[in-house]
Amino acid sequence: MREKNIEAKHINALIDEEISRYWNIESSSANSIQIYRALSVVIRDMLLKKHNQFKNFVNKNEQKQVYYICMEFLVGKSLRNNLYNLKIENETEIALKRYNIKLEELYAIEKDPGLGNGGLGRLASCFMDSLATQGYPATGFSIKYEFGLFKQKIIDGWQTELPDDWLTTSDVWLVAKTEERVIVKFDGKIREEWTPSGLVIHYDYPTEIEAVPYDMFISGYDGDGVSLLRLWESKSLNSIDMNLFSQGDYIRALSEDSMAEAISKVLYPADNHYEGKILRLKQQYFLVSASAQTIVKKHYKKYKTLDNLSEKAAIHINDTHPALIIPELMRILMDSYGYSWEKAWYIVVNTVSYTNHTVLSEALETFDIDIVKTKLPRIFMIISEINRRFLQEAGSKYNDFSKAEQMSIFGYDKINMANLCIIGSHTVNGVAKLHSEILRRTVFKKFYEYSPYKFTNVTNGITHRRWLNQSNPKLKNLLDDLIGADYTKHPSKLSELKKYIDDDVVLHKLDEIKYENKKLLAEFIYNTYQISVNTDSIFDIQAKRLHEYKRQLLNALRIISLIIDINEGNTTHIKPETFIFAAKAAPGYYRAKEIIQMIVSLSEYINKNPNIKRYINVVFVENYSVSLAEIIMPAGELSEQISLAGKEASGTGNMKFMLNGAVTIGTYDGANVEIINQVGEENFFLFGLRDYEVESLWKTGYSSIHYYQKSLKLRKIIDFLNKGIPSKSFESISKYLLGDSQVGDPYMCFADFDSYLDAHNKASSVYFDDKRKWNQMSLVNIASAGIFSSDRTIKEYADNIWNIKSI
Repeated sequence: MREKNIEAKHINALIDEEISRYWNIESSSANSIQIYRALSVVIRDMLLKKHNQFKNFVNKNEQKQVYYICMEFLVGKSLRNNLYNLKIENETEIALKRYNIKLEELYAIEKDPGLGNGGLGRLASCFMDSLATQGYPATGFSIKYEFGLFKQKIIDGWQTELPDDWLTTSDVWLVAKTEERVIVKFDGKIREEWTPSGLVIHYDYPTEIEAVPYDMFISGYDGDGVSLLRLWESKSLNSIDMNLFSQGDYIRALSEDSMAEAISKVLYPADNHYEGKILRLKQQYFLVSASAQTIVKKHYKKYKTLDNLSEKAAIHINDTHPALIIPELMRILMDSYGYSWEKAWYIVVNTVSYTNHTVLSEALETFDIDIVKTKLPRIFMIISEINRRFLQEAGSKYNDFSKAEQMSIFGYDKINMANLCIIGSHTVNGVAKLHSEILRRTVFKKFYEYSPYKFTNVTNGITHRRWLNQSNPKLKNLLDDLIGADYTKHPSKLSELKKYIDDDVVLHKLDEIKYENKKLLAEFIYNTYQISVNTDSIFDIQAKRLHEYKRQLLNALRIISLIIDINEGNTTHIKPETFIFAAKAAPGYYRAKEIIQMIVSLSEYINKNPNIKRYINVVFVENYSVSLAEIIMPAGELSEQISLAGKEASGTGNMKFMLNGAVTIGTYDGANVEIINQVGEENFFLFGLRDYEVESLWKTGYSSIHYYQKSLKLRKIIDFLNKGIPSKSFESISKYLLGDSQVGDPYMCFADFDSYLDAHNKASSVYFDDKRKWNQMSLVNIASAGIFSSDRTIKEYADNIWNIKSI
C-alpha cells in the first residue's frame, strides 16, 4: 500500500509549494539544501496527518497506549526511512528528476540526530518503528539534546569530543508544540499543611524550568500506524534579569537562562565531578516530570479520573535513567489529585514496567542522597516513604528486617535506582535469556526470591526493514527473488532461504553481493582516511560502544600477536585480514580512550609498514553513527562479539551483522547464546569461558600473571606494548593487563586469549580453504535471523507486559 497511491507530479506540486512559501522563489532556482528541506517538510506533514488519524481512532476506541521513556533514541536519518516505510521512494526519485537532483544527494545532506549513544538508543528507535508497523499506539519520550552525545574526532590518535550540530539539518523533522509546555521544579523547600481535607504540600521557592515539547513522527511500514517521539527542550521561565542587564552585567543577567538550558544541551554529561552528577540527575528528573505530567493530564482530560490509568496506559522505563517517574507519578497523584498513598501506589505499580540492560555494578545507577535531597526535596521524601513501606512489608514477610534491608533503595549514602525500579514496577525484564537468568541468579537474586512473579525475559530485536531492506538493497533484491517479499512484514519467512543451502548459484550470488558491499566500505575508508584496504581479505569488524567488557582490547592483542609473527617471518598461518573498528568512548572514560589510541596507533604503524600491510590492516572509523553502521554492517564477514561471558546483556550489533550474512566469532554471552541456538555451533565460531566458568574462576582466584608466565605470545605482546607503537609506549595498558595486584584485567583477556586465537584460525581456514562452506554458513545466518526482528520483541512486550492491542 503506497501512501494513497501518491504520484510523482503530486510530490512535485507539494515541493514547489513549500519552496515558494519558505523562500519565495521558483523551484527551478532552488538548491539541493532547499529541496531537501522542502521534501522533508512534505513527508513530515504526511506523517503528521497519518498520526492524527491514527490517534483519533485510538482515542475513539479508548485503547490502551504505551509510553516508552528512554534517555536515548538513536533514530538515524529520517528521510530515507520514511520514504521507504511510506513506499514512495520510487515516486520521489522520479519527482526529483525535475530538479536535476538524485535522492542519494538529499540523503547525504541530512545529519544523524544526536539523540543516543549505542544499543540502548538504537533499540528504542527500532521499537518505535515496530510499534507503528504493527499498529500499536505508542509515544516515546526523551530529551531534545541540542548537541547530542558528541562528534568524535581523532586528533593525534586521541578521541576528542566536539559539539554535534545535528539540528542544522534534522530540525526539519521536529514540530514544536509550545502550547503543551509544562513546568518542572527543582530545589526549594517543602512545607506540609494538614487541613480538614488531608495533607497539603506546599513547594516554596523552587527553581522552575520550562519543558517545551518537540514532536517527531516515526513511520510504520505499509500501514496506518505512526509512533510519536516527544523530545523535551529546557527553557528558563525568567530568561533574563533586566536590572543586571541594564547595569551592563550581561553574563550574570543571562546566567539563569544558561543554567536552565544546560539540561537539554548534551546527552550524558560527564559525571566524574559534582556538577556533572547534579546535571545528570536534573536531566533525568526533567525528562520524567515533563513526561509524567503530560501523560496524566492527557488521561484525566479524556476520562475525568485517574483510577483507570493502569488500564489505559502502560509506562515503560528503559534502563534505570527514567526511574524517578515512579516517585514523580506518586507526587502528581497525591499532591495534585488528592489520592491517598495506598491508592496512588496501586495505580503506579500497575502502570509502570522496567527493562534492565546491564549486569555491571558500575552501570546500575546511583545518586548521592544529599544531591537528591537538595535538588528534589519532595521526590526524596516520597522515595524515603516508598523504601520505608517496602522494608516494613518485606521485614514482616521474612520476619527478619536485616534480610529486608538487603533490598533497600538506600545504601552507602546512595539511592539505588535499579532497586527503586524493581519495587515500583509490576514487571522487570532482562533482554536475553542468559541475561535474565543472571539477573535472577545474581544481581537481583534477593528481589527474585521476594517476588519471582515480577521477573521475565524479552530478548532484544532489530528493525530488519532498516538493517537489511534499506541498508543492503542488493541482498534485499536477491531475497525478494528467492523467497518473495513477505519477510518484510513477517520476518520468520526468512527461514525459507534455507532451502537454497546447496544451491551453488545462490551461494555464489551471496558471495558477489558481500564483495560489492565490501568495495563500498573500502571506497568510503579510502575517501575518508586515504587508507587502502584489500577487498580480498576477510573483513573482521567490531563496531560498538568502547567499553572494557566488550573487549576491543582482546581483538587488539591478537592484532599485535600477528604483527610480531610477521616481523619475525612466521607468516605461514597468516591469512589476509582487514580489522575495522568503530566506537565511541564516554568522555570521562580514560581507559576506553586509551584503547582507542592504541588501535589508531596500530593502524598508523601498519600503514607505514608495507611488509605488514601485505597481510593485515587496521582501520578505526571515527564518529560511529547509524548512517555509518548502514555502510559497515552489510560489508562485515566476521562479526566480533567477544565480551567476557556474563557481562553483555544482549547486544544488537550481533543481530545486524548476522542479518547481513556475517558469521559471528564470539563468546557464550548475551544474545550470542540465542544466535547459536538458531544457527547451530557449526555456523558460529565459539570460544572462551562460559559465564559459570568465569564465576568459578573469580571465586578460586583469577590471576593474569599466571597466563602471562605460561604464554610466550603474551609475554611478547606485553614487551611490544612497553616498547611502543611505533614510539608511543602503552605501558599503562600493560600494567592494566597484568595488574598491580595478583588479579589483573577484570575482563580476563588473557584467560580467553588462546581460545580466541584458535577460533580465528578455524574461521580463516574455512574462509580461505572452503569458501562454499563459508557462504553456506552466511546463508544459514541470514535465514535464521527472523526471530531477532524487533517486531517479535514488541509483540512479546505487548502481549506479556503492556497488555496493549494492535489496531
